[in-house]
Amino acid sequence: MAPQLTLSAHRAALEREWAQWVPAGRAAPERSSAVRTEVAQSWLRSLRTVDPGRVCAPESETDIGPRWAESPLRGPVTELEDQLHSIADDAGYIAAVTDASGTILWTYGGPVMRRRAEQVNFAPGGRWDEAHMGTNALSLALRTDQPHTVFSAEHLVAALHGWVCYCAPIRAADGTLLGVLDLSTTWKRSHPLAMATVRTMTTAIESKLHAVMPAPAGMRLTCLGRGKLIRDGLPIRLRPRQLEILTLLALDDDGYSHERLHYAVYGDRAVGASTLKSEMSYLRRATGGEITSRVYRFTTALSCDAVDVLRALEAGDLDTAVRLYHGPLLPDSDTPGINEWRDHLEVAMRSAVLASPDAEHAMTYGEAAPDDIAVHEHALALLPTRDARRAVAAARLHSALRA
Repeated sequence: MAPQLTLSAHRAALEREWAQWVPAGRAAPERSSAVRTEVAQSWLRSLRTVDPGRVCAPESETDIGPRWAESPLRGPVTELEDQLHSIADDAGYIAAVTDASGTILWTYGGPVMRRRAEQVNFAPGGRWDEAHMGTNALSLALRTDQPHTVFSAEHLVAALHGWVCYCAPIRAADGTLLGVLDLSTTWKRSHPLAMATVRTMTTAIESKLHAVMPAPAGMRLTCLGRGKLIRDGLPIRLRPRQLEILTLLALDDDGYSHERLHYAVYGDRAVGASTLKSEMSYLRRATGGEITSRVYRFTTALSCDAVDVLRALEAGDLDTAVRLYHGPLLPDSDTPGINEWRDHLEVAMRSAVLASPDAEHAMTYGEAAPDDIAVHEHALALLPTRDARRAVAAARLHSALRA
């Protein structure tokens, strides 16, 4: 009985914290609060677009059937359905698989949990990313690319305070995030072994996925919203400075002289020439010798999300550009060259979106630019009066005006 009392006490403490901070839209203090830092930070982000009093997740605007039929996750999940069914039935859970946007594509649960899930649209078509359903295990796993547990009142939405959710990301062989696997149940059934089960099943899905989708050769640099390098299907551990250098090289086909790259990275700071040479030596090893030495440039083109966005804009393909734009270029960087490219990308994207008569462009870009008042006003001006998306655009505008 003691563990249950402890669980109940923890839930009560979280409810008190939620009531104190969420309605007021303020951050819970890190040291004196029972709320974990990552949860408190997610609350603040979520409150920009999500009403904590909402009763269920919004529905996807596109048909889920074709998306699930075409998803690379469908085959592995179908092969493992018996195991997933057994886990859900035996432990009283509901299992769910989403795509990379946080839209649920597949679920399974017993009659009791299925009814509870349907009440909050924890079902195919429900949108569970942070911008639409606030803090939950699915949205945190999608945002951080790491496993997460969210218990009771850690959920932003009050309708989920009776739940506990365990979630882990599912990655392709090249490291691309494809979606998440989630196991959810009532808070009283919370158990530490549930996360181990999720991890095990995620590994099984990835193993089957990788068997039919081997990792492609080559490198892929992600630098919009966050930085990451994948080489031959494996993540390469790099420091922020090294990711900045790779991003600069990816964005400039002409390459950099040592002096020009030194200024782009360090500006007017007194940093010795040997520091940059040491970074370049490490990066040559990390990229398999793909960087020349006299003029710093890639010997073969590096696949990069920021480059893809620029090319889409140059081709007039705004649909692709807004789909690929996941946030500012290396947002934590204060490197002169990155600052310049970040401004260039943001001005190009923003100008194209504000000139577009398509509300979907403003809505999609608005997710990555939560503080841009003009973009949210543009979305509201374009959306029809009865369009359900107006509520999201209005909430974003309200938060941007308060910022």
